[in-house]
Amino acid sequence: MYLKKVDGPRQITLPDGSILSRADLPPAETRRWVASRKAVVVKAVLFGLIPQSEALERYGLSEEEFALWRDAVEKHGEKALRVTTLQKYRQL
Repeated sequence: MYLKKVDGPRQITLPDGSILSRADLPPAETRRWVASRKAVVVKAVLFGLIPQSEALERYGLSEEEFALWRDAVEKHGEKALRVTTLQKYRQL
């Protein structure tokens, strides 16, 4: 079995003790962004699994869009990434 060479770690341990690996990331061709997928990408960047530049390029995100996701998670948790609650948390 051969492992593809990647820059950085293959997996990280999150503060809650769970493990996040590159295999857990959404596919690069993801177009439908549900809260759970957004949260995985934000965690991967925040905890050093992938650099932000790689996430932006891989998923075709703008810096502003990713910054909104990151700020929502940092201020209000993963629930803030749900489309139905975005307006509620942006007004706070």
